[in-house]
Amino acid sequence: MGLAKGLLKACRPKQWAKNALVFIAPAAGNAFVFRGPHGLEFGGRALLQTLLAFVAFSMVASSTYLINDSVDVESDRRHPTKRNRPIAAGIISVRLAVSMSIVLLAGGLGLALWRNWQFCVVVGLYAVQTTLYSFWLKKEPVLDVVALSGGFILRLLGGAYAVDVGISKWFFIISCFGALFIAVGKRLAEKRELGDRTEGIRRTLGIYTENYLRFLQAVSAGIVLVGYMEWAFEKAEKPGTGRLLGQTTSTPGAVWFLVSILPFLVAILRYGLLVELGKGSAPEELLLSDRQLQIVGLVWAVLVGIGFYVSS
Repeated sequence: MGLAKGLLKACRPKQWAKNALVFIAPAAGNAFVFRGPHGLEFGGRALLQTLLAFVAFSMVASSTYLINDSVDVESDRRHPTKRNRPIAAGIISVRLAVSMSIVLLAGGLGLALWRNWQFCVVVGLYAVQTTLYSFWLKKEPVLDVVALSGGFILRLLGGAYAVDVGISKWFFIISCFGALFIAVGKRLAEKRELGDRTEGIRRTLGIYTENYLRFLQAVSAGIVLVGYMEWAFEKAEKPGTGRLLGQTTSTPGAVWFLVSILPFLVAILRYGLLVELGKGSAPEELLLSDRQLQIVGLVWAVLVGIGFYVSS
């Protein structure tokens, strides 16, 4: 493997798939496709702003990956698969990785500031949180999964600030506990993958029990499902004008939002099964490889998309 190829691999381009989360808030806010005065309209400006957010997060994320792998170089060399990472394998030096990390961080923050200062603050918080994770938080039980899920949440918020769309309380709750569900699943899959070989690799995995991780997974999954149902019913109803306090009527897209609960439920159950089978240590690869998850996700996206379009 050449130096350039090794440097690209160390930036973990496969992990950039996680940054697609920036598209969720703008999509939920009807920023991309909406019914305008001339019929169906395409929000090209919002799409470009979201793509900019994706690039900014990807640059900063790669910067933190380089720092993380530089810090973990010795432990990665003892890991059955991470020892093949370019820094651990000696393909690129720690000094070069750190230099590249600084360049990517400056570029990502500069791009974020060019969009607006609020988005730059979110990207900056993401950089701080992931750096703290590399040096400290990943060694602390509970804090490691909270920090891991925090990265997903900041991506979701970043998309909202990049395009200036609002988010509902239920969307925020779903984001928080959905991220926790994925983070806990990642730890559970890692624990199953490594078994008793956690010493010197990840200290928290030696402290967590599978029962505890399943408990966290069950709690987060339950809150996500309840939160999503509340969000779907909120989108399906609009304040009524009747005399009864709290009276509501259905929106034109009500049925689509309510039916979308089913594929959402199937996706949560499917992901939980895959984690139970030890396949969730790399969530981005799992989402890109499991055909059933992809089909269910597409059905969900179509139903919610129709619901937003009909209701607008």
